[in-house]
Amino acid sequence: MAKKNTKKQEKVTDLNALNMSIPGAGEVVVQRITDTLEVNFMPYAMSVIMSRAIPEIDGFKPSHRKILYTMFKMGLLTGARSKSANIVGRTMQLNPHGDAAIYETMVRLSRGYEALLHPFVDSKGNFGKAYSRDMVWAASRYTEAKLDSICTELFSDIDKDTVDFVDNYDATMKEPTLLPVTFPTILVNANTGIAVGMASSICSFNLREVCDTTIALIKDESHEVADTLKAPDFIGGGKLIYNRAALEEIYRTGRGSVKVRAKYTYDKSNNCIDITEIPPTTTSEAIIEKIIEKVKSGSVKEISDIRDETDKSGLKITIDLKRGVDPDKFMSKLYKMTTLEDTFSCNFNVLIAGSPRTLGVAELLTEWIAFRTDCVKRKIYFTLTKAKDKLHLLRGLQKILLDIDKAIRIVRETEEESEVVPNLMIGFMIDEIQAEYVAEIKLRHLNREYILKRLDDIENLEKEIEEMEDILSSKAKVKRIIVDELKRVADKYGKDRRTEIVYEEDIEEEQEINEAPSYPVTLFFTQQGYLKKITPQSLRMSSEHKLKEGDKICKTVESDNTSDLLFFTNKYQVYKSKESEFDDCKASVLGEYVASKLQMESGESVVSMVVTKDYSGYLLFFFENGKVAKVDLASYSTKTNRKKLIKAYSDKSPLVAVFHVQGNTEYVMTSSVGKILIMPAGAISSKTTKDTAGVAVMTLKKGQRLLTVHEYSEGEFDKPHRFRTKTLPAAGTKPRTEDNGEQITFE
Repeated sequence: MAKKNTKKQEKVTDLNALNMSIPGAGEVVVQRITDTLEVNFMPYAMSVIMSRAIPEIDGFKPSHRKILYTMFKMGLLTGARSKSANIVGRTMQLNPHGDAAIYETMVRLSRGYEALLHPFVDSKGNFGKAYSRDMVWAASRYTEAKLDSICTELFSDIDKDTVDFVDNYDATMKEPTLLPVTFPTILVNANTGIAVGMASSICSFNLREVCDTTIALIKDESHEVADTLKAPDFIGGGKLIYNRAALEEIYRTGRGSVKVRAKYTYDKSNNCIDITEIPPTTTSEAIIEKIIEKVKSGSVKEISDIRDETDKSGLKITIDLKRGVDPDKFMSKLYKMTTLEDTFSCNFNVLIAGSPRTLGVAELLTEWIAFRTDCVKRKIYFTLTKAKDKLHLLRGLQKILLDIDKAIRIVRETEEESEVVPNLMIGFMIDEIQAEYVAEIKLRHLNREYILKRLDDIENLEKEIEEMEDILSSKAKVKRIIVDELKRVADKYGKDRRTEIVYEEDIEEEQEINEAPSYPVTLFFTQQGYLKKITPQSLRMSSEHKLKEGDKICKTVESDNTSDLLFFTNKYQVYKSKESEFDDCKASVLGEYVASKLQMESGESVVSMVVTKDYSGYLLFFFENGKVAKVDLASYSTKTNRKKLIKAYSDKSPLVAVFHVQGNTEYVMTSSVGKILIMPAGAISSKTTKDTAGVAVMTLKKGQRLLTVHEYSEGEFDKPHRFRTKTLPAAGTKPRTEDNGEQITFE
């Protein structure tokens, strides 16, 4: 035992000795948090934004560009396929990340993975599927790949100085900073990325529509994008719910969302539904799991079986229905309850000249046009320079034509090789470059026929040079070149839309047919916006309510699962929902957070909840300025299944309380100075305008406000007549000590 302790002490001594030999080892260094952010965090954040997660104007992130350029240099644009492992290994010369990350990136660019409308990698083997979470791609040693034919448009004239090249990470190779794409790949293929403090999510559009829109913008900068760019188009197809206003907002700001729902067919002979196209934001496994969850909870009772029948022919989810189930009604129900209908959020965040910018479609295409214009000009200038250099050499050759024998004599009679070029320069009055060219001509070419053929090119070169100089000086001609390229790409690679466009008006009527099971429930709504829907049986068995710290139940309503819920928010809006859309729960859980459930705006919170089944009665809105608005509840009933109504109540004064009135109930109003007024609901006439400012009920002096309102209960005051009045508005009365009832407190 003593020996073991001795050995342990020796190890500790050795470590201490090691620490003593390293300067600063073992010391605790105090560093300001601002210095840590500036020195450690900011460089990392900038690296992720600039070199990893955000695409650039050519439509690619650096990782995409490095893979595609490596494959181009490997000759995989026209050659045979190569093993993926070979491509990954070669890409590591440009990309310092591991082979797994490189291979995954290549997989997502491939035709087999089915994530892009126009894939850049022609794949062979198992590359997985974008619509499946569990279908994993094979290892790189088993698969093969090459560049797809559309990549011709990515590398067009890349060797003609169309883009800048920089050193790779160890300065042993050169790589392009951008690819000289001949069409706006940034909008043609979907691209998402999460950086530090920002993200990018670009949906895909149809190639023909993008090219047509770009051409229209080149011809007219004020062109309305929505006229030619119908809507996003996804590789997985589906049905896009068309909302012109929402799309125009995306086209204008680069932010927004579109709804996409699955496409299905009904097999009458087998009484089953086959789902063959799903939204791009979900997977077949997630859909199946959600449906099974709803079946187990009792929310869905129309299904007898569900299975994944995906095979080589493509995606297929089969749902066997029970006898008598209407397939269209049933699918309308599933659209609401599962990700068979999902939202694609757009955030067109792109690196422009090294800076992240969120651009609308018109701005994005304008930036691409500027980028492509620069590429075209650089190519023409490069070709022009080469043509001028060749013309210069041919003009030197032209002078030799005057006396070939003299040129031969000069070369033969020159004693030293180094004097040949100077002697030719003197003999024919040509410069050093021309003389070098003449001196390098093979002996067999020193005949009149060869030289005359070369001289025939002079006239053609002069015409080409004149044309290129004319193009460089004309913006219109450069634009014409870009337009011709776009037309060629659209004709060669354009495809029909995969995602079907359906209009909201046609969808909403279908959605109204959903039916929910009817059973009694008790609703508990808390001050912080949580809702619990508890059945009587569960309520009897439940213990105390679980609530967040500082939260409390502010409303309890006995209702039916088929009732409608109206949630009034602090932004003067009302969100409508069905009780059946909220899951049954127990008292021992927090419940569902309404703002999140209904996808409310940032900073929006619920101030009141109203429960109704037939929209009968009225709503009373009490405001701090002493006014009360009485609105027909029927005003909030809509024929279509709208989820949100704006201007739900007046924004002239802060809201104090909302009550659903069906009889002539009385309400106790208390002001900030302690005055009380009992007001009968029948004293105010109702309005159909939802955001009416109301009528004055309680007279308030400057600095005073209506503080609280509650429903009057019989016996609350010994002398309630003191607080009633025959005419309105009225200031109310302060209570005396003999006024019994509930204790009254004032702020």
